[in-house]
Amino acid sequence: MTFVVVESCIKCKYMDCVEVCPVDCFYEGPNMLVIHPDECIDCALCEPECPVDAILSEDDLSEEEQIFLELNTELAEIWPNITEMKEAPADAKDWEGKPGKLELLER
Repeated sequence: MTFVVVESCIKCKYMDCVEVCPVDCFYEGPNMLVIHPDECIDCALCEPECPVDAILSEDDLSEEEQIFLELNTELAEIWPNITEMKEAPADAKDWEGKPGKLELLER
């Protein structure tokens, strides 16, 4: 099992999760983070750290969210690994809780 970053992260990209990950399995894209499923050790430390609840256990994904397991797997292979927390985007608060952000994902 792995943890998965879902739509809530898009355009918010808070990085509190990066600080607590013991295996550095987060990867950074232009406007979202992803978790490499082969590196995640299912420790669950990242899940409560996300202020927008954008990290879910693979087992807790809804049918609509299943695409994010595929996206995390695909994008973790091409995006750079991130091991230190950075500032969230200046407009992150404006994007919190907004639906329909998948179309805004920048690869």
